[in-house]
Amino acid sequence: MKRLLAILMLLLPLNLAAEGLDMQEYLFGHVGDSYEWHITTIGGRPLSIPLPVIVHSKTSGWHCFSSAKLEHGGSFDNFSIAPKGDKYAGKVVETLPDGSVVKPLDISVTKNVLGLLINSALLVVIVLATTGWYRKHDAREEAPGGFVGLMEMLVTMVEDDIIKDCVGKDYKRYSPYLLTAFFFIFINNLMGIVPFFPGGANITGNIAITLALAICTFLAVNLFGNKHYWKEILWPDVPIFLKAVPLMPVIEIIGMFTKPFSLMIRLFANILAGHVMILGVVAVVFLTAELGAAMNTGLSVIAVFFGVFMDCLELLVAFLQAYVFTMLSSVFIGLSRQEPASENE
Repeated sequence: MKRLLAILMLLLPLNLAAEGLDMQEYLFGHVGDSYEWHITTIGGRPLSIPLPVIVHSKTSGWHCFSSAKLEHGGSFDNFSIAPKGDKYAGKVVETLPDGSVVKPLDISVTKNVLGLLINSALLVVIVLATTGWYRKHDAREEAPGGFVGLMEMLVTMVEDDIIKDCVGKDYKRYSPYLLTAFFFIFINNLMGIVPFFPGGANITGNIAITLALAICTFLAVNLFGNKHYWKEILWPDVPIFLKAVPLMPVIEIIGMFTKPFSLMIRLFANILAGHVMILGVVAVVFLTAELGAAMNTGLSVIAVFFGVFMDCLELLVAFLQAYVFTMLSSVFIGLSRQEPASENE
């Protein structure tokens, strides 16, 4: 409810008429990345946190300046933000002396980058605070309670129910990565639900983040896979004509890439869809403004209750997506560590 009310407050300055609400800009403006962190709008004026723009021009070298210099279509040192409809729309571009527009190397601290840094720092603080309790107490004589007890429960659940069962006998080798992946995704999912700064950044709904996570799993699977794993890919136990074609090795090699690809798309699509659905429900309040007070009020009440339900559901999704990503990564790693059947008997 708090998130829904906060979103409603942020949207109050919008034109309430249906034709005054650009749904594409409204939706992608909230879930997309930007060079500033929009907080709210007061008296028709947006309140935002400008972020550092860091770009490298092929003609003039490195530049670092505040994104506030590029507000309202402004430019600074021949740099500006490309307008809607441009192939670089929303990105920093450089206008060269000959009038051509190019995209420089851009390593700016955007909203998603800042959100990622904040959430990662928060996760480190949580982990250090938890380990601090164990340094001061003997866990064999005293059980942790409160937040530390919750963290112990989550770590034990992920370690025993997912990693140990899926990876196999050498699961401890992969526990640090898999536990980090679970809590990293979980904390970013939860912070994405918070509607006010420093929450609200669409981190795990950004395909670049899920791509990086999928690459980590891909490397863990293929760099540390045993001989049996590579034999099953390059020379599987199938009739010789399937190896000679070679049909099965090609299918297995394609499978090496489709598994992490599915991890990337599943996490990205589920988190992004959750944000878009809640924003779409909230938009009903404004899209029905011209239908009359009675119709608008009735549909707004329905939208609020449905929005609360969606918000509660997204809390569950935040946990489930972290759980599923960790479980599938563990399964893929476990498959790469299997021994031949004769050695297991």
